[in-house]
Amino acid sequence: MDRLNRRRFLGFAGASGISLAAITGCVMPRSGADSPELNTSKPTVAPAVAAPTTPGVGPTAAPPPIADPRSSELALQALIEGNTRYVEQKLSHPNQSLNRLTEVAAGQKPFAAILGCADSRVPPEIVFDRGLGDLFVVRGAGNFADDVALGSLEFAVAVLGVSVIMVLGHERCGAVAAAVQGGPAIGHIAGLIHAIRPAVERTQGMEGDPVENAVNANVQIVVENLKNTGPILAEAVANGSLKIVGGRYDLDSGMVQIIA
Repeated sequence: MDRLNRRRFLGFAGASGISLAAITGCVMPRSGADSPELNTSKPTVAPAVAAPTTPGVGPTAAPPPIADPRSSELALQALIEGNTRYVEQKLSHPNQSLNRLTEVAAGQKPFAAILGCADSRVPPEIVFDRGLGDLFVVRGAGNFADDVALGSLEFAVAVLGVSVIMVLGHERCGAVAAAVQGGPAIGHIAGLIHAIRPAVERTQGMEGDPVENAVNANVQIVVENLKNTGPILAEAVANGSLKIVGGRYDLDSGMVQIIA
């Protein structure tokens, strides 16, 4: 992609509880008036004890640097390999040192962008075993690409040189479940559900779990929309400098499956 877009984007840098309950999930009860009083006495400091280690679970050797971060194939491979380490609990925790902190303070060069759901159980940097400056992350409930998300992803591609975008959905997504369930919704949640309705409509009558079917369809629809969003993303896809894929995260196993 030519860099004319860089100049353009440099300025960018500077009523029903049913649907609501489906999105938020279970809420832990808060303690009431019987909560214990605060202890204002000086705490006793326990002696330091070395943290126990579990064979096969501790940090492994850092993964080798990506040979060509601008290669979409190698960038996607790095994501998949990181997720494999996460699933197998052979984490490397790369690029999380003080040196890395100092290095990226001067500027960022992420190799991938993730458009993911805001769900607290799906943090991309952990799921893909990456560190500071590796991933450009855009998150919102239902991993939907509104204008703000689109502008962010265009910035990642045109200015930062990201070569792969992954739309990351996940099983048992509350936003998708609310769209499947239907009915009125309070506040701006109604707009969110409306955005996911095309996935529900695409999967009506399909065999299997309606929520999981819609989760997959929602990812696929967003991927399709991104590929056809011009001029920046569509042009980058057409000239081969950008790959846009869709993934589904399994909440039980931690595995990311490419579905689009």
